[in-house]
Amino acid sequence: MYDIAILWDWIAFAVRWLHVITAIAWIGSSFYFIALDLSLNRDIAGPADGEEWQVHGGGFYHIQKYLVAPAAMPEHLTWFKWESYWTWLSGFALLAVVYWVGAELYLIDPNKADLAIWQGILISAASLAVGWIIYDLLCKSPLGEQPTTLMLLLFMLLVAMSWGYNQVFTGRAALLHLGAFTATIMTANVFFIIMPNQRIVVADLKAGRTPDAKYGKIAKLRSTHNNYLTLPVIFLMLSNHYPLAFGTEYAWIIAALVFLMGVTIRHYFNSMHARKGKPSWTWAVTVILFILIAWLSTQPGHDSYEEAEARALTPYEQRFASAAGFEEAHDIVIGRCSMCHAREPVWGNTQWAPKGVFLETESDIARYARQIYLQAGVSHAMPPANITNLGPEDRAKLIAWYRAGS
Repeated sequence: MYDIAILWDWIAFAVRWLHVITAIAWIGSSFYFIALDLSLNRDIAGPADGEEWQVHGGGFYHIQKYLVAPAAMPEHLTWFKWESYWTWLSGFALLAVVYWVGAELYLIDPNKADLAIWQGILISAASLAVGWIIYDLLCKSPLGEQPTTLMLLLFMLLVAMSWGYNQVFTGRAALLHLGAFTATIMTANVFFIIMPNQRIVVADLKAGRTPDAKYGKIAKLRSTHNNYLTLPVIFLMLSNHYPLAFGTEYAWIIAALVFLMGVTIRHYFNSMHARKGKPSWTWAVTVILFILIAWLSTQPGHDSYEEAEARALTPYEQRFASAAGFEEAHDIVIGRCSMCHAREPVWGNTQWAPKGVFLETESDIARYARQIYLQAGVSHAMPPANITNLGPEDRAKLIAWYRAGS
């Protein structure tokens, strides 16, 4: 029987799959062209700015780059844009499907800010647009001629947003939104700056005019920013799988350090591709940053059992806590799930609750009613390998309770 919860989960899966596919295409082409541009042999005769010979798939490729444009417009010109656009569009759809529709569970943390659902969604959407506006104004200011200063200011903006998100959203949502915030800047760079500048160059060439090299310079700056931001965005997009990253009060600092790791790693590969050596110091710095992140992740970032027990239930939680069958469902979850999903787990060598999900108090269980239904009711994903022997009758009771509340 496919009810709304199951159908919606499959929709989320389909959108997530599309997002991953398009992201791979965008990141792959971005990394390739940055590496290609850095590795070009520029000691050549002729109008081309550089060339490169490459071998792949049994064939040889001779690639030339023109700083402004070739003497005549080629009949076939491939534009790289849709990889970026579809990555953002699918990511935005996934944000809406998971975090807006599931705002009570994934977006809003009543312990941080007493927000209505519409307020949380408004903050979520508006922050993405505001981030691009601030960044774009910085790039178009005189600072655009000072790339290093501009990058430092961009980093400060990202740190400020990381802190801000962590003040109003759940830790999971805060890191995810920081990734969306950064990805919006990257795609907007393509849509509003890189592509229009390339179109100007093409139009000038078709009209017989000499294109202004400044348009290529501006596009190159934005493309470089995208290159250094890519690795942190990947981490932030995957961070929901790692409660150690988002389940601490220092999650915003962890995110900031991840951006620095992205810079050190990309600097190593960019230097190598440019044939400027292999700066091994970047790996030493990366390891130090990683160790610092690992230490910060162990610092407590959640409420205690007593605080959770004393907190008043939200309207969403009240709905499931008062639904028929809740008492039985509560006892099942406490007996079969809470030994791992606890603030201080007692099962085996478990140190932290999987996915940062706590199932100890009435509010905990009511809050995660939908996940309990999907993971331990209609599917056998939980408990892993059914290690606590959750039987068919108990699963049926969990299903009945959720449907009574929904």
